[in-house]
Amino acid sequence: MPRQPDTPGMDGILVVAKPAGPTSHDVVALVRRLAGTRRIGHGGTLDPFASGVLPLFLGAATRLVEYHLGDEKAYRATVCFGATSSTDDLDGELTPVEGQPPSREAVEAALQAMLGPQLQTPPAYSAIQVGGRRAYALARAGEATELPPRRVVLRSLELLEWDDRDAARPIAVLDVVCSAGTYVRAVARDLGVAVGSGAYLGALVRLRSGPFSLEDGQALDALRTAAADRGPAGIRELLLPADFGLDRLPAVELTRAEISDATQGRFVRPAAGVADAPEDVPLRLLDEAGAIVGIGRRDGRRIAPTKILHR
Repeated sequence: MPRQPDTPGMDGILVVAKPAGPTSHDVVALVRRLAGTRRIGHGGTLDPFASGVLPLFLGAATRLVEYHLGDEKAYRATVCFGATSSTDDLDGELTPVEGQPPSREAVEAALQAMLGPQLQTPPAYSAIQVGGRRAYALARAGEATELPPRRVVLRSLELLEWDDRDAARPIAVLDVVCSAGTYVRAVARDLGVAVGSGAYLGALVRLRSGPFSLEDGQALDALRTAAADRGPAGIRELLLPADFGLDRLPAVELTRAEISDATQGRFVRPAAGVADAPEDVPLRLLDEAGAIVGIGRRDGRRIAPTKILHR
């Protein structure tokens, strides 16, 4: 049976409020079915136990995902002390740690010391490729693997709540702002080490991914209702423009003739906006209505198209 064609005009960004439980792939599969399109990418995986904002890029917007890969993230993390986890989170095998539990003051001091650029060792159970295999597959097979540390930045670590009603196993709720590529599980693990106590991530909510915030996210039930009422059109009405959040990239407006040239891969010489554009920064190419049609780069007084959203 031949595949159904993708729903026309399904080009944009859908901000989903992912609940705990389903995988990011599960959410993509659901939206793919509701929207009637196969072309969907996402702006950073969330583990099944985690919830929060999950930006999905549909149709032509998938070509712009790469410009969001470096987006800063913000999380609310629950850190449980008194034990370590094989996965650095609540899904792993927990091993109690003997010794004095940390105080609130010790945790606050350790958080301040952890701020800034640093090398972070990823969790053993991660999706990092090692010799063509995922690190988590090697860990499950009992193969010890030393993952190389990666450069990350912890911009903000704020202790919001401290629960020591169980004195041997206190719990901290943190707000974390960090660079892309940071493992919050590893932040919890390293915080435990810093205060002389085991620690693991007990819960995680992603509050923000670059320009996309949880407050703007659509619940899965809301997506199902929109699609039940109006079909794929109900999903299309929830989409943000394909270049939402890319205002940091300079823009150049093109005429219809210039867009036609760019679509054919030819250089264009727009009347304005080129001389002031840096040569090492991608340029948003806009039509006369302000909608994005592609990405280019400055080459002298010309623009070389590097990515066209529609052909």
